[in-house]
Amino acid sequence: MSAVLTLDPPTGATTRTTAPQRVRANRQGFSFGKYREIIIAVAFFLLFDLGVLVLNFYTSFRIAEDALGVNLSGRQRMLSQRTAKALLSVDAARAKGAPADADLEELRNAVKLFDASLKGFQHGATVPGGDGKPVHLPAAEGPKAEAILAQAQGIWTPYQQLLAPVLAGRATDAELQSAVAYARANNLKILGLMNELTTALEAVASERASNLRAVQTGGIVLALLNFAFILFKFLGRLRTSDAAIEAANEENREILTSVREGLFLITPDFKLGSQLSQSAHALFGRLLHPGDDFFALLQPLVSEKALADARDYVQLLFAPHVKEALVQGINPLSEVEVFMRNRLGQDVSRHLSFHFNRVQEGGAVRHLLVTVQDISARILLERKLASERQRSQKEFAMLLSAVDTDPAMLRQFVLRAESNLLEVNDLLRSTSSAQGEAAIVKRLDEARRRVHAVKGDAATMGLETIASQAHQFENELDRVRQGGGSGDIGNSLLALPMPLEELLNKVAALKSLGGLQRHTAPDAAGPEAVNSMLSRLADTVASETGRQVQPVIAMGGLADLEPRAGDLVREIAVQLLRNAVTHGIEPPQERRAAGKVEAGKLWAQLMRGDSEWTLVVRDDGAGISAGRVRSKLLALKWYSPEQLESFDDRQVVAHIFKPGFSTAAVVGMHAGRGVGLDVVQANVQKLGARITLSSTPGQFTEFRVRFAV
Repeated sequence: MSAVLTLDPPTGATTRTTAPQRVRANRQGFSFGKYREIIIAVAFFLLFDLGVLVLNFYTSFRIAEDALGVNLSGRQRMLSQRTAKALLSVDAARAKGAPADADLEELRNAVKLFDASLKGFQHGATVPGGDGKPVHLPAAEGPKAEAILAQAQGIWTPYQQLLAPVLAGRATDAELQSAVAYARANNLKILGLMNELTTALEAVASERASNLRAVQTGGIVLALLNFAFILFKFLGRLRTSDAAIEAANEENREILTSVREGLFLITPDFKLGSQLSQSAHALFGRLLHPGDDFFALLQPLVSEKALADARDYVQLLFAPHVKEALVQGINPLSEVEVFMRNRLGQDVSRHLSFHFNRVQEGGAVRHLLVTVQDISARILLERKLASERQRSQKEFAMLLSAVDTDPAMLRQFVLRAESNLLEVNDLLRSTSSAQGEAAIVKRLDEARRRVHAVKGDAATMGLETIASQAHQFENELDRVRQGGGSGDIGNSLLALPMPLEELLNKVAALKSLGGLQRHTAPDAAGPEAVNSMLSRLADTVASETGRQVQPVIAMGGLADLEPRAGDLVREIAVQLLRNAVTHGIEPPQERRAAGKVEAGKLWAQLMRGDSEWTLVVRDDGAGISAGRVRSKLLALKWYSPEQLESFDDRQVVAHIFKPGFSTAAVVGMHAGRGVGLDVVQANVQKLGARITLSSTPGQFTEFRVRFAV
């Protein structure tokens, strides 16, 4: 019969008891009263869990309703724009005498859906969801949302009345014009109110989410406290028959299994001790064994220098005459990047932190207790915080620049940017994989032109945040366009709406700022403001590309052009100026070697003649090399050497206007995409103009754009 040695608590006397006898004693000692506290605590534990589950279910249900409301309020913004656009299309069709059945049907659908959703937000209703299936839309909660909906209804009701004859297809010209005038006057108001409604609904959802987190946290804390109480009572009532050393070993095993840190001892000969925490294996990316060499485990994870420094540091800690506090600050492994393979066989980077503490006995260092923590999340958070801080600083600088900008030019920029981006949105929405790769690439090229124009405009205004975000959106467009050969170009389009939405939000922020200046700003920007902006653009591009320029800008004639022509000419000037600085003007050292002054000369002038306007953009830079263009065409594999041999220099140089062609070595903020001159050519065609190019290698390049007065 087996026997164990136990210590009787009341007397402290040592007695010998058989295992079956101890089991029987425990069974006889069981009673409800004895374990009443534990049973009650378990009941409370289950009650807490049930309460938290019920509250989670209810709050999650409400949050789902809030998410539906936020999505449909976002759709209301789109529907207000669709209504105005369809109405204007009907008006344009009537003016041309063309049928407008499709536009009229689009108008009916948009009005019907907007009205149904607006009533649903006010009183609750079943409305079509995003996929066309009916969903229940609960009434919006909160006084703010109710006030917004009341304002929107106040604008929408007369709007509906004016639209009624148009929707019925019996509107007179006067009734149609009344509806169009009302739409133009109130479309932005409705859009703004729907934006406010979205914000209000998001605030309600955020508040519910915060409440849910509070409930979850409170329930977990109470459950943990209850569990701690249960564990305490349970351990207090357990009778252990093992020796104190066995109990200590068991507790040690539990600790090593549950802690997230890697815990182990290393001996003076740098071997791992017998006790290892479970997390240590995962942190090292391999199975550890007692007796493994610590530095052999570390070698594949860190650099040679870090390994040598770690060896020296550990040797110092094993020297008893060295004070531990004095060397803690020179720990080379306190924050180290390691590389290991994940389960998929991919190399991944992680950040680990090693801390060493002495285990001493009789003045000698017997072991070092090593604590290893994965601090990758903290490092990532620090980087995100730094990135967010930098982004906030850039946005603040953008707002300061916008405040300091000519109000009329700012307002014109916002209108142009918003129009271009909405057209990009329409292009992307109307593009699908079913149209074929060639059609998709054509639409993407058009989208790239418009985004490139927005980036050029933003750089001209000094709005670096918007220019940078437009540049990133261009990267996405290029990535999708270049992925066409993989056959997955249609699916790649799904990644584009998010960066486009972010860019639209930036423009919307500026639009709000422009609204504050609306009553004080002139109707059009003065010549000085235009010239100043273009000069600043040339200086900025030169500074960021390592050039020096002396711009001479005389674009005051823009004010005499009708708005659309003025916008096209201004975009042409912007792109030609950027092209002149990045591709024409040489770096200062090259200009010195060529016997030129370090600062290149750059002219941009708009002149009016008797029968036509002339835009001239000229630089005294390196000129255009037909040989360099030929080499680039060969590198791009657009033509074979035999085909290029049949082209004269004029035909070769004409390729600089092709989309995707650029002689820049790398893609940067201001060059390398092959879009700038593509935008120029597209705008020249829209303007009904003609463009001529003159260039002498090593001396100058001049573009002349002529169009009728």
